[in-house]
Amino acid sequence: MSKITTDNQKIEQLLTRGVENIYPKKEFLEARLKEGKQITLYTGYDPTAPTLHIGHAITMMKLRQFQDLGHKVIMLIGDYTGMIGDPTDKSSARVQLTHEQVLVNCKNYQAQAATILNFKGENPVEIKYNGEWLGKMNFADVLELTSHFTVQRMMERDMFEKRKEENKPIFLHEFMYPVMQAYDSVAMNVDGEVGGNDQTFNMLAGRDLMKELKNKEKFVLTTKLLVDSSGKKMGKSEGNMIALTDTPEDMFGKVMSWTDSMILKGFELCTKLPMDDVVQIEKEMQTGANPRDIKLRLAGEVVKTFLGEKEAQKAQEYFIATFSKKEQPDEMMEVEPSVYDVATLLVEAKVCKSKGEARQVIDQGGVKINEVKVEPKDYFHFVKPNDVIQKGARWFVKVK
Repeated sequence: MSKITTDNQKIEQLLTRGVENIYPKKEFLEARLKEGKQITLYTGYDPTAPTLHIGHAITMMKLRQFQDLGHKVIMLIGDYTGMIGDPTDKSSARVQLTHEQVLVNCKNYQAQAATILNFKGENPVEIKYNGEWLGKMNFADVLELTSHFTVQRMMERDMFEKRKEENKPIFLHEFMYPVMQAYDSVAMNVDGEVGGNDQTFNMLAGRDLMKELKNKEKFVLTTKLLVDSSGKKMGKSEGNMIALTDTPEDMFGKVMSWTDSMILKGFELCTKLPMDDVVQIEKEMQTGANPRDIKLRLAGEVVKTFLGEKEAQKAQEYFIATFSKKEQPDEMMEVEPSVYDVATLLVEAKVCKSKGEARQVIDQGGVKINEVKVEPKDYFHFVKPNDVIQKGARWFVKVK
């Protein structure tokens, strides 16, 4: 077993940086960390897509703090919960996946997570799959497990209440998700769980179940979410979701597209910059510093955190040369569309997922042809060979 570190400064940083809440309370976990005994904790990651993203990275960075103190960290792959999909924040039921699909999705998760977590050495992160126990349960086991939960408790979830008000269906299998996640804690007999603040309901369900079945207090640490001033999380449709597989240039550019309200949270949650420096940056912003200059620093720190300092420097040079000086990149994707209109080109270049998304981006003024903005509703604007189509600040496509 690795040596346990009880350094007060490191423990305080773990308990405060990027932390939203700690259950039952901060003092409980602080006391556990200062005992000098190894604790076991985990975070679950559902393989609903083949790439991990920066939202996952935020919890992984917190797990790494525990690991560096010598504690046992488990990266749980939700190969069974992933088939249902977490209903959190969803206005309708997710499309269910097969077990084969989720296993394909997660095959590269360890390699992606290795940019943050340490899977080697004397205290390696352990990977587990919740299919190991959930897949072995029979119907009687499931009935016994569900007897520890009430429908009233499940209906306390905001999205279920909203769906009920809107007369939208709530499927019984969606109630099973927090039940399954709760049992993960029991099956692994952990001391604690880390997750985003939007996972509070699910993690506390596990805490309650642990008390009932194991008579054990499980701590829950929730991290802050990286959202804009309206509370909106990053998403694929907005084009600012950072995947851990992104190139340095894409990662840098996506950070530059974040709203100014995300700058300070970005430093706190997605970089290793000391919090004293983050506080100083906040003061600079309050006294009139140019947010763009600060965002350049943030983008560099984010890329450095996940991909290294050299890649961060190259990405910054590329961004400045390409976008600050209004230069087009030397190399760009070339596409010969089946129909020579801008909406078709955006879809066939895989810059937009659908014609609907392409139309939305055009209406929002986010598409240019040869540096001239495409007018709203002009979805069938003719494009010709050698035209350069630009979406947002980073995506360039040349027409063959």
